[in-house]
Amino acid sequence: MVASSEDSKAFSGSPTTLSADAVTMDLTMCGLLPDRAAEIAQLYQDHGTWNQVKQAWFHERRGNRSTRGSSQKIFRVLSGRFKNAPPTLPTPSDLPQLLAACSTPQSTAQVLYFYLIADDPLVRYVVQTYVGRQAATPSRELDFSTDALTSILSQIVYDDGTEFDYAQSTTKRWCRGFRSVLRDIGALGESATATGTPPTIDTVPLLVAVGYSYEVGDDHWVESPRGLQYLFQPESRWEELYDRVARTDVWEYIELHGQLQLRPVEKLYSSITTEVVS
Repeated sequence: MVASSEDSKAFSGSPTTLSADAVTMDLTMCGLLPDRAAEIAQLYQDHGTWNQVKQAWFHERRGNRSTRGSSQKIFRVLSGRFKNAPPTLPTPSDLPQLLAACSTPQSTAQVLYFYLIADDPLVRYVVQTYVGRQAATPSRELDFSTDALTSILSQIVYDDGTEFDYAQSTTKRWCRGFRSVLRDIGALGESATATGTPPTIDTVPLLVAVGYSYEVGDDHWVESPRGLQYLFQPESRWEELYDRVARTDVWEYIELHGQLQLRPVEKLYSSITTEVVS
């Protein structure tokens, strides 16, 4: 089994390509870290170039909360997620406004989660494969135990024919890092647990998730909403979530070819502001 590319239009949970060169273990040293990620996004909005952001990050000692080497690695990983952000997500310069509109730390984490998935092929592969399995055999409880995750990782065959091959200790650390991300977004509870349930989604991350689904999907994107699937939302919730989106000022139902379709009112993401969700 191999993993699908980010720009694949049809999400089926059955991946198609995964390059060994693109896969890293970055998650072992840097999860979402929402507060630091938000600081980097704000610095980018303030300064406009990544070189200036890096200088400000270290000059203001934002990165010096651990060793210098560790701080540099964290900055590289977090800033890389924004540098590599696809046009299907809000631009990094718009992020501070979006994150300020988030009502809880979980909402902030859910927005940042999409940048992690877009940037990290291994995270994306595991999420897509898990969602595909969950769709095929639905269960109330989400299982993110090390055994469940390694059963996915062990099936990876890269596009050059080689297999996933990391030390068991490294793989276990990666699984712990993955679970820390899931705790941030609300899919897992206490730190000792490895099972959870689909998280609740507030307005801002919901608008981002649906906007992302619209951008990466085709005309029938509502039948396979990638963003909602990435947040582990079961199909039974989709209609309710679509109705919530349609009740905002930025999306609406329109009749097209005799069917109601959900469409953005203006340019996507342009109107997700504090005023919209107040």
